[in-house]
Amino acid sequence: MKKYLKLSVFILSLLPFLLIVYKIFLDKLGPEPIKEITHFTGEWTLIFICLTLSMSPLKRFTNLTIWVSFRRMLGLFVFFYATLHLLTYVGLDYRFNWPPILDDVIKKKYIFIGFSAWLLLLPLAITSSKKMMLLLKNNWKKLHRLIYVIAIFGSLHYIWLSKTIFFKPLIYFIIIIILLALRIRIKNRNIKYG
Repeated sequence: MKKYLKLSVFILSLLPFLLIVYKIFLDKLGPEPIKEITHFTGEWTLIFICLTLSMSPLKRFTNLTIWVSFRRMLGLFVFFYATLHLLTYVGLDYRFNWPPILDDVIKKKYIFIGFSAWLLLLPLAITSSKKMMLLLKNNWKKLHRLIYVIAIFGSLHYIWLSKTIFFKPLIYFIIIIILLALRIRIKNRNIKYG
């Protein structure tokens, strides 16, 4: 049962990627295709961050451990969509022209914090296997707490990017803050009763 649920979550997680590929091949991205791909992959990165962070609270509220078994896969999809987002910017938008890219990273705070979030995701993706979990032991949990910083950076990246419409980015920021606050409560309970 758990195996089929994991497969279902994997297929559902791939659907946004398949949708953007479909839109690319059928030329359905509108007048600004690169902008559309960038925003689409960026938003799905935030959605997967929210999904990843919601697994522990769901475990607590439902008393079902099944949620935690999806966390690693969802975390890897955060990295997948974040990398697509970065590659769209670096490859499609700037065509790997490094001087203006580096200039953007230094001068534009939303690009700096977005790039920082992706860099912090790298060690999480590299150490996501069970083998690395056993190898790093308690340090694995400490390292993977970087997701909290990444979540904040990702939401700030979206807020600072939005020059006129702040409502949608703020919704993501509020959701992330609530999910992080729920985790703090979980940790305090564990200390109290554990």
